[in-house]
Amino acid sequence: MAGASSVLEDDSTLSRLDSGLYRIEMGLALVSGFAVFATMIFAVVSVSGRNAINMPVPGYVDWIEQLMPLIAFMGIAYTQRDGTHIRMDILIGKLSGRALWAAEFITTLAALILLLLLVWGSWEHFLRSFDFSRPLWSNDSSIDIALPIWPAKLLVPVAFSTLCLRFAIQLWGYGRAFILGLSEPVAVPMIKSAAQQAAEEAAVLDDNGNQEI
Repeated sequence: MAGASSVLEDDSTLSRLDSGLYRIEMGLALVSGFAVFATMIFAVVSVSGRNAINMPVPGYVDWIEQLMPLIAFMGIAYTQRDGTHIRMDILIGKLSGRALWAAEFITTLAALILLLLLVWGSWEHFLRSFDFSRPLWSNDSSIDIALPIWPAKLLVPVAFSTLCLRFAIQLWGYGRAFILGLSEPVAVPMIKSAAQQAAEEAAVLDDNGNQEI
C-alpha cells in the first residue's frame, strides 16, 4: 500500500489546471463530509424519536439511500489527486525514472478507459430514471416515501466525470515526465516511502513539542 504523497506545483499551464480542478475536488469532498454528518444526525434523530415518542424519522432508509452516493463517490477524485487511494505497488515501487513514469502512464490510461465506460453506463442509468414529463421528473422512486431517485443516480456520472478529468491531467503529467525525463514532475502524486513519511511525522511532532516548551 502506498504511503502519503505530495503534489508539486509551478507556474505551468498543467499545474494551474491541476490547482483549479483541485479546488473543485475539495468542494466535492466537503459535500461528501457534510453527507456523512447528515447521516449521523438522521440516525440520532431517528433512534431518539423511536425510543422517546415511538416516532422515527419518516422515510429514514429512503433518505440514507439518497445520501449514500454523496458519501461513496464525491471524494474519489480528491483522493486520486493526492495519491491516497489504497494501491498495490510491490512492482511499481521498484521502478524509477522513465520506467516509473511509463508504468504510471499505462495504469492511469487503463483506469481512464474504465472510468469513461462507467460514466457512459451510469449516465444511461440516470436517463432511464429521469423524465421531464413525469411528476418530480422521475420514472422511479424510493419505496417508503416515494423520493425521486434520479438525483442520486446523477451524482455517479458527475463524480466519475470529475475523476476522468483528474486522470487526464495526471496522464499529461506522467507523459511530460517521461518525455522530458523529469525526476519531480508537477500535477502527479509523488509517493513517499514509509521511511520518508515516518521522518516527516517525527519532525512535526518534534516541532509541536518545541513550540509547547
